[in-house]
Amino acid sequence: MPIAIPLAVKPVNNRLLAALPEPDLESIRADLQPVKLRLGEVVYESGAELGYVYFPATAIVSLLYVLADGGSAEIAVVGNDGVVGVSLFMGGETTPSRAVVQSEGWAFRLQAVRLKEEFIRGGEMQHLLLRYTQALITQMAQTAVCNRHHSIDQQLCRWLLLTLDRLPSSDISMTQELIANMLGVRREGVTEAAGKLQSAGLIRYTRGHISVLDRAGLEQRCCECYAVVKRETDRLLPQPAGRGHPGGQHGHEQGAPMHADH
Repeated sequence: MPIAIPLAVKPVNNRLLAALPEPDLESIRADLQPVKLRLGEVVYESGAELGYVYFPATAIVSLLYVLADGGSAEIAVVGNDGVVGVSLFMGGETTPSRAVVQSEGWAFRLQAVRLKEEFIRGGEMQHLLLRYTQALITQMAQTAVCNRHHSIDQQLCRWLLLTLDRLPSSDISMTQELIANMLGVRREGVTEAAGKLQSAGLIRYTRGHISVLDRAGLEQRCCECYAVVKRETDRLLPQPAGRGHPGGQHGHEQGAPMHADH
């Protein structure tokens, strides 16, 4: 039995779709299929040919690089700011990364052939996708720098802030083991880092659930990597006015009902 999509979940909940001119959005609206993405679900595997792209509305997808020994590390997160499957319109067809649902929620998927048609046609869709890809490259580069040069405490703060920006609330469902896998570090390191943040009154952690109590405090403890990524994303993808986008920390109140069914 199909799950009914909440009324609050609309294509314009995604920053890219919301930025499209109305005629451009209308041309693909009938082809945008709402899908529920479950925690831990693999959206696509490394090396697999992509049949769809996904525009997250309330879900967050983690892009992971998978090593030969089975280990993995997160290279980027994609939420309501972007699209999963950039290799499709960049001409690669496949990607070496794995896409896994980090936070359960809704997304709108579009067949690869339709996206390519819109991209080749040019116009605002093409411009938006290219600007988003630049923002994604910045996030990947900054993640690599952060993982190499900054402490696990700083990496955890960066990860929490990037996740918060893509959620309609300050609550994150995620185990320490999964966070360790995302960051490519030992679980004990994440446990220690989370303990410090909890002792400082910045977060409250219970098994599988993190509540952020003091966002400003996280930002003070974080390295510059978060600010670099956020600044570049906001520069390249200005938030459209009057289209109902609940974007990140600026729209928790109006976006909160979207997770009522989770």
